[in-house]
Order: sequence, then C-alpha cells, then structure tokens
Amino acid sequence: MSRLYNDPARFAEEAAEGFVSAHRQWVRAVPGGVIRRATTPPGQVAVVVGGGSGHYPAFAGLVGEGLAAGAVLGNVFASPSAAQVVSVARAAENGGGVLLSYGNYAGDVLNFGAAQERLRGDGIACETVRVTDDISSAPGAESHRRRGVAGDLMVFKVAAAAAAEGRPLGEVAELAAAANERTRTLGVAFSGCTLPGADHPLFTVPAGRMAVGLGIHGEPGLGETDVPSADDLAALFVSRLLAELPGVIPSPTGRRVVALLNGLGSVKYEELFVVYRAVQAGLQAAGSIVVDCEVGEVCTSFDMAGVSLTLLWLDDDLERLWAAPADAPAFRRGLVPAGVNAAATSESEDSTVPSHTDHESGAGTPIPTASEQSRRAAAVVAQIFARIAETVVDNVVELGRIDAVAGDGDHGIGMERGATAAAAAARAAYQGSAGAGTLISMAGEAWADRAGGTSGALWGLGLRAIGARIGDQAAPTPIDVAEAVAAARQAVTTTGGAAVGDKTLVDALVPFEDTLTASVQAGATLAEAWRLGADAAAEAAAATRTLLPKVGRARPHAERSLGTPDAGAISLALIASRVADLLADRAAATSPVNQATTSTTKASTL
Repeated sequence: MSRLYNDPARFAEEAAEGFVSAHRQWVRAVPGGVIRRATTPPGQVAVVVGGGSGHYPAFAGLVGEGLAAGAVLGNVFASPSAAQVVSVARAAENGGGVLLSYGNYAGDVLNFGAAQERLRGDGIACETVRVTDDISSAPGAESHRRRGVAGDLMVFKVAAAAAAEGRPLGEVAELAAAANERTRTLGVAFSGCTLPGADHPLFTVPAGRMAVGLGIHGEPGLGETDVPSADDLAALFVSRLLAELPGVIPSPTGRRVVALLNGLGSVKYEELFVVYRAVQAGLQAAGSIVVDCEVGEVCTSFDMAGVSLTLLWLDDDLERLWAAPADAPAFRRGLVPAGVNAAATSESEDSTVPSHTDHESGAGTPIPTASEQSRRAAAVVAQIFARIAETVVDNVVELGRIDAVAGDGDHGIGMERGATAAAAAARAAYQGSAGAGTLISMAGEAWADRAGGTSGALWGLGLRAIGARIGDQAAPTPIDVAEAVAAARQAVTTTGGAAVGDKTLVDALVPFEDTLTASVQAGATLAEAWRLGADAAAEAAAATRTLLPKVGRARPHAERSLGTPDAGAISLALIASRVADLLADRAAATSPVNQATTSTTKASTL
C-alpha cells in the first residue's frame, strides 16, 4: 500500500515536484508536466507522451535525449487535461511539429484528441499514435480497442529516435505506428494496488491464484489460474505472445525481437531475473533471435504485485531506432553526443510542476463586455458553483468508493479537484465583471484542466456548451437554461460516445435534461423544473446499479460493477439536487415578488 503521502489530492503534483528536483540535469518543469532540459533542436519533431500518474518510470522518467521531448502528467490513474497537453506540447515544440503518443484509454483519447485540435488550430502540426499493445484487452480483430501498457516504451523510443534523425512528422508517426503494430504485451498480477489515501486495494486476487491479462489499473483480462513456478510463468508468457504475432510475421523462426520483462511494483528484480532466463530460453527454442532485452520496472502500478512481458518484433528500421542512443532518468542506452544536455540548474531554480493553468486569477484571459443583467445573473451562477464544490467535497470519499468497485477509484478526487477549481474560476470571473456565459465557460475550462480524466473532459465540454448558449447579453430565461442544458447533453454524448444504458453519467444527464425541458415548456419556473429534473436524475442514477458498463474503463469490470451505481451518474445527480435546493431557496426568498409578477418571473431566471 501507499504509506508516504500528504494530501492525496496533491500526491501526483508533489511526486512530480520531487522528480524534477531529483533529475534537473534531464528535465525541467512546465505547466502540466516536464520537458527536456535541453531545447528541442529547431525543426525537429517533439515527441510528447503522457498519461495518469502512478506508473513511474512512465511517463516522466522517459523524458530525455533520444527519448520523449516532454511528458504530460495527469492525476493518479487519470488522464491529463487537454490544457496540460497543449501546455507541454507548446513548451517542447520548436518548429518541427508534435507527435502525441499515449496509451489507448478513454480519458486520454478525449483529452489528447482535444489538445491535437487546439494545437492544429494554433498552426502547430500535430499527429497522434496511440499505444495498443495489451493482447488481453481485446481480440486481435479489434486491436484498435486494446490498452497501452509497457509497450509504451517501444513506441516512444522508436518515435523519438526517428525524430532525432531529423525525420519529418509524417515519417515519425509512421514509424511509431509500425512499432506499435509490432509490439505485444501480456501481464499477470498476484495482488492489487492501493492508491494514496485509500484503506484497501483497488482489487484483490485470491490467495494462491494469479490474474492473467490484468491491466495496469486492475482491469481484468483472460481469467485466473494457480500461481505457477517462474519457469511456468515464462512459458505462459512466451506461448501466449507467440500465438499473437503481428500479421507481417507469419512465424517467429529467424525473427529478431526485443524482450521487456516489466515489474509492476512489488515483484522485484531478482524474481524478474529468474523468470527472464526462461523467457529467453523459450524464445530461442522457438527460433527467435533476442537482440536486446530490458528487465526491470518500466510501467508500474504503485504496489501491484505483477509482471508483464512485452515483445517488439523488429525490422531493419525499428532495430536501428531501438538501438539509437538515449539518455533519460529511467532509460539510458549508448552515448548521447557530448554537450546536448544542458548542465543542472542552480539550487535556487523553482522545480515546482504546475499541473494546470491559472484559471483562478484569470491572468491572460480577456473578459468580454457583458450587460448588467448578465452580470447580475453571473453572481447567482458563482454561488451555484460554490454550492457544487461543497457538494463534491461532502461526498468525495463515497464517490471514490463507488468508483473503486469497477474503476480505479479516482472519481471522487477528480471531481473534487475539478469542482473546487471551477468554483474558484467562477469567483474570479465574477470579480472581473464577467457575464453569466463567460463565467460558466471559464469555470468549465478550469474544471476540465484541474480534474483531467474522462469526467473532467466531459464536465468541461458540457459547461462550455452551456456558457456558449447562455451568453453575456441578457438574463437567462428558463427556456434559455433548458436549451443550454440540451446543448451540454449533445456535446457530452457526441464527444464521449456514450448512450443511455451504458452506465455512465449520461444515464443521469439525459433524464435530467428531458425532464427539465419538458417542465419548462409546460410553464414551470426554473426552480420547479430543475427540481423535477434533479429527481429524475437521482432515480436514473440509482437505477444504474442494475446495468453493466459498456464504455470507459469500467467496461472490462462489467460483472464486478453489477449492484453498484455508476459514480459519474451519482455525482451528477448529487450536484443537480444541490443546485435545485439553491434555486428553491432563492425562489422562496423572492416569493412575494414572484407572486405579484408571475410573467416577469417566467421571463427571467437568475
């Protein structure tokens, strides 16, 4: 378990600060992560990698000459935000464009994908290669759905070496994709990991049993078996991976291969060496030529007791690029040309790694002119965001507990980070005389940036859609609010791809919006309609306990989640209910005026 931490919500940031302090000769801090100490040479492609924290040496440990130009560092087991990705990419890029590479997880796909569009919109050439090496996470015919695990290293190394050769962005992306296509991984685990602040592991494996194909967050794979001997485990690895050869390699005989035996946290080096001796013997017995190997920790999962084997099947280009020099904190090969790495900085340099942009101060963010009516409405909206933050903080432990049943347990912390950042941004926007629409949009940006992960991205999308519809020129009416929530629903479902019945926040969002819209159209006040919508959301969220997840990280844990509601749906319902309370209190406080001027009440909401 994780024993040494301060505030669990700041664990990833503090770990990154310590990493930069310890490795200043290789890296320097930028908002959202780290980049190489040495500037990317002019015109060279910047390979930017990243993902959630908790997997060191991935991802920060792989930043250095001959490897990644930068790493984006999300919260524990949560994807970084799009703003973090953009920040690190801009800091690393120097005229040659950016290749984004990361494991194929829903939150990473959302956030890195949004970042790619922003970078392209800013005139920065950008391509993406997702790593999909985990054979246990989807059948070969659906390899695009597979997870990225320890094979990240193979793809990142090939891409970075190609960039160092001066290859253009398109060729770097093609070579990285070729490395991904030729990389296969299988992992096993004997026990689960415990996140900082948690009092129990994310998952358990029965004593004397081994989970086969388990993912780096505890996602299940192919099943369980009795714990084998070291030689039998090696035979299992080799046989399963040789049965999953890339299509361009019909037989392992005579084929050159790189082997990576990776410890996931609690299985130590001596044990790995015992296993590797049999891995190499098994590959050689199959006629393969092991040209290189790595034995150690490359992609971990806190204290998970587990091991994975990764095979990279080489061609001439890939072999040359794999063997090229590299110098990073956690991976070194050959000799990097003298003078490329800058000297370590002075002790006085600030090594703090800001994980997000400064939304609270609003620095650098112009605030459009707003009408007086919209600014008055913004005051109420700022109160709403403060109430939302209170709600999340009150329920953070329970939300994390629910999420840990079928996910990685980070939903509560992610929501807390997002909601509190949104409340701070809303307060700052109001103090800057923002209108309601701008305030909501700025709060949405702060939420997405600070929370990261899938839920952070979706809440950011939804809030920005609401802000765009509300605008800054008039006090929003109930119809305006209903249409804004409908726009949020559209943004979330279109981008996230989930539908009712998939066991996500959409299961609560859709009935909330449907009921709110129908009630407003029937003549209800906003307070009345919102309460009805919140009740519908709460009922629908509770009903998700009977569903099996069909999308997102909980999908592989489908059976385990039966009987437990979806954390995203529950958090949305809790927030909707708390906002309903605030609207009801405001309506009660102004009830004599409302009763005297019903038509005015129906026309103006906030």
